[in-house]
Amino acid sequence: MLNDWVVAPTCLPLVRRRCHACAADRFRASGKFRVNANHKLLDVWLLVLCTACGDTAKLTVLERTHVRSVRPELLDRLHDNDLGLTAELLQDPVVQRRNRIALDWRGAWRLDTGGSDHLDHEVIDVSVRFAARIPVRPVRLIAEGCGLSRAEVERLVEEGKVVSAVRLGGRLSGDFTFTLKR
Repeated sequence: MLNDWVVAPTCLPLVRRRCHACAADRFRASGKFRVNANHKLLDVWLLVLCTACGDTAKLTVLERTHVRSVRPELLDRLHDNDLGLTAELLQDPVVQRRNRIALDWRGAWRLDTGGSDHLDHEVIDVSVRFAARIPVRPVRLIAEGCGLSRAEVERLVEEGKVVSAVRLGGRLSGDFTFTLKR
């Protein structure tokens, strides 16, 4: 029987970027947008707050964009300071690259395994689905989901008792499956 695990965000991740005021390197998203219109051109920024000094920084979302090229529902979400849109834009690779930021997901996600009834089976087939692009080590997920230590999971991988089509050594942010044989 295939068990479904879900890696889901619990809150917005921190934004890794250097603060110009205090040289800290973590910001938290305020969930607020600043929309500025200059005739028919729009500039849109996502406001983030430094975790150390509270100073505000702006992450560019749209720059000198003609107002007619912005979908009306997107403009409504920007004006409403939609938290869902904040989460979407923080994970957008274009926004990350444009603003030279990275996301810090520590403490901002959880693993839902659907219960612990799978732990006493001899062979466990698991499908891990990511609700957001959260980079996590598969060994950590397996250890947390099965109630094992990471060292024990790494030993099981070396012995061939944990098998997956993806490499379990690095970080993943995409769906994968694995089989654990005890």
